[in-house]
Amino acid sequence: MNASASISKLATTIAQIRAETIAARRAGVKIGLVPTMGALHEGHLSLVRASKAECGLTVVSIFVNPTQFGPNEDFSKYPRTLDNDLKLLAACGAEVAFAPEASEMYRSDRSTTVDVGEVAEPLEGEFRPGHFRGVATVVLKLFNIVQPDVAFFGQKDFQQVQVVRRMVADLNVSVDVRACPIVREPDGLAMSSRNRYLSPAARRRALVLSRSLKRADELVRQGQCDAAVILAEMRAVIETAEDARIDYIALVDPETFRPAETIAGPTLAALAVKIENTRLIDNCLLSPRAPIL
Repeated sequence: MNASASISKLATTIAQIRAETIAARRAGVKIGLVPTMGALHEGHLSLVRASKAECGLTVVSIFVNPTQFGPNEDFSKYPRTLDNDLKLLAACGAEVAFAPEASEMYRSDRSTTVDVGEVAEPLEGEFRPGHFRGVATVVLKLFNIVQPDVAFFGQKDFQQVQVVRRMVADLNVSVDVRACPIVREPDGLAMSSRNRYLSPAARRRALVLSRSLKRADELVRQGQCDAAVILAEMRAVIETAEDARIDYIALVDPETFRPAETIAGPTLAALAVKIENTRLIDNCLLSPRAPIL
């Protein structure tokens, strides 16, 4: 198959994608960027549609970024499905896909990275050391290459969105960062490229993540504000899956990611759990005033 035939434009070099965006900018066209690592699903496509609704040119990057994977993580087996990704993007009307090789994105003698600081340290930062340094660095590179007006991210990676927002604010990057809602399967499982690693039985057990979040939401709506009580209930739900291995279950301030002792305002409930050796994350915002999930 000729991959480029399934989408209006396929750029594989920085020079190619810059030519596309420079032409659009000169024509006064608003540019949207959807950064992805490929293996696209409906969650990604919802971001593409959000960009299409607002922007005249939508660029979707497809790049499995090596610098955000740890030495014992799944970089080598992370799904790479470019041909199918391009078909999905064509069906959504995305104008340009940017799918560079690692050698195009990173000089062999590179030495500069982006360290965002406190917001990147807990939760994913604790369990995946260096992860957010890799994320922030590649996202800043994409922002510099594409120079989008708006960038669209999914709320499933809530901490990642906050890391990017902090970087944009601190470094005066001229881009509007948008977070779009989590897209879930009908049974509640948050869509993820890693879900394809799960066997059918493990896929069913993975529902404990969304059930745990729903239990937290129920408790808050019932008036429970003690974080310790809510966390214990969430853990009990997760542990009904016999092979669940918990990295973290947390209730934190959604801006600072500092632990919450009571639910006095909007609070992020966040999970990272391994099911059948596949690491899954999920989250929801809790409020003592209104149901969120």
